[in-house]
Amino acid sequence: MADIKKILVANRGEIALRVIHTCKELGIESVAVYSRPDADSPHVLHADESVFIGEAASSESYLVIDKIIDAAKQTGADAIHPGYGFLSENASFSERCEKEGIIFIGPKPKAISLMGDKTEARELVTQAGIPTPPGLKSELKDIEEARRVADDIGYPILVKAAAGGGGKGMRIVHKKEEFEASIKAAKSEARNAFGDDRIYIEKYLEQPRHVEFQIIADTHGKILHVFDRECSVQRRHQKVIEEAPCAILTPELRSKMAEAAIKAARACDYIGAGTIEFMVDKNLDFYFLEMNTRLQVEHPVTEMISGVDLVALQILVAEGKELPFEQDDLSIDGHAIECRIYAEDPADKFLPSTGLLKKHRVPTGSGVRVDAGVEEGQKITINYDPMISKLSVHGPTREIARKRMLRALDEYEIAGCKTTIPFCEFTLNHPAFINAEYDTHFVPDHFTPEKMQPKQDESDVALAAALLKNAQSGESSGTKQKALVDDHREASQWWKKRRA
Repeated sequence: MADIKKILVANRGEIALRVIHTCKELGIESVAVYSRPDADSPHVLHADESVFIGEAASSESYLVIDKIIDAAKQTGADAIHPGYGFLSENASFSERCEKEGIIFIGPKPKAISLMGDKTEARELVTQAGIPTPPGLKSELKDIEEARRVADDIGYPILVKAAAGGGGKGMRIVHKKEEFEASIKAAKSEARNAFGDDRIYIEKYLEQPRHVEFQIIADTHGKILHVFDRECSVQRRHQKVIEEAPCAILTPELRSKMAEAAIKAARACDYIGAGTIEFMVDKNLDFYFLEMNTRLQVEHPVTEMISGVDLVALQILVAEGKELPFEQDDLSIDGHAIECRIYAEDPADKFLPSTGLLKKHRVPTGSGVRVDAGVEEGQKITINYDPMISKLSVHGPTREIARKRMLRALDEYEIAGCKTTIPFCEFTLNHPAFINAEYDTHFVPDHFTPEKMQPKQDESDVALAAALLKNAQSGESSGTKQKALVDDHREASQWWKKRRA
């Protein structure tokens, strides 16, 4: 057991800044690493020290283990926090830290390796008595066997990559005729994304909801859960809106799922913060999906309903200390919702919308939290995930939290790129979300771009309207200037009324 004095954050953007904030509160020095385009990023400016580690490509910077280890040695960091993404679920990185005598703020290499392989994880939790969707219990070896299993469990089925995540190497097969082509496509995508083309198949659940449990485990054998989150609003199998707790779980079902989550963590001798993900079908039967052996993007909603700092707990566990509370000490307080604000165009298949962030004015007020990794005047580039920020709100009830989020989204001002704000507003106003009757098919079932209300800068619209009107008139220069002011005021009033 040893107190950590200095932490190197092996990541970038909002999660690096998030970890640095907790370091400051705990009196721990922080070290940022950065690639060339991130030289003036907030996480670099807020850290006590920073180290340049390479060019824009993550394969030349954030994914290079030797560079991260060298930066830790150079600065005298005695621990490394991996954040999420990049090297956070890399067993070799965790093992290398151990060999170098550097504390890895996360699980042991064995747990990362075991739970990172979906087929091994599936076999492990099955042995622990945790339900999994019907299908192959291990990787697909023979396509004819896979056909027989698919026929037995019935279509639709889900073809999934054994390694990796984020929706890569995943295909839904609705008909027998699509089976072989889908297998080939999934293997090819998995090979390109993870260098591993192993896949498996399972039954595709009807009206599936994505519900996950946050767990935290120390080195003294204590494993607790910090309740649940629902993450069913997704595009390309990736989350956009999350809420905690899940609105459809009864106390009995929550207790059963929490018990299963703790069993899964215990089965792999887990240490640190992690997430057990489940799918819940229309009958409220739940099935193990996977384990993320790291901090989740959506962890703020859990912090808001529980009052705990998950990063602080990660550090405490890494120091070898016991968790300072018991399960009964934790309780759910109110409701929280998170919207991921991406630089994407929801009207064009959520494709990235890069560019200079000309304006970035975040919402404020009671119960509002913004985790941002970029600031006004910076560029959103194609080099990394196009997330601008995570906007989270908390309220005493789900409905108050929903309305608070809509208010915050309305106040959020971004110029320079298209964002997912209009999509988030559309979703929170949709009856399916309001009534908590949505599932992972929300986007294909309910969303069409023409139903969104585009979020535009009022002053820009008003000024453009005034300029156009005066450009079409034949008035003198002095008259035009007065008309410009009058028309700008008139257009501003019109735009505000229109939005109201």
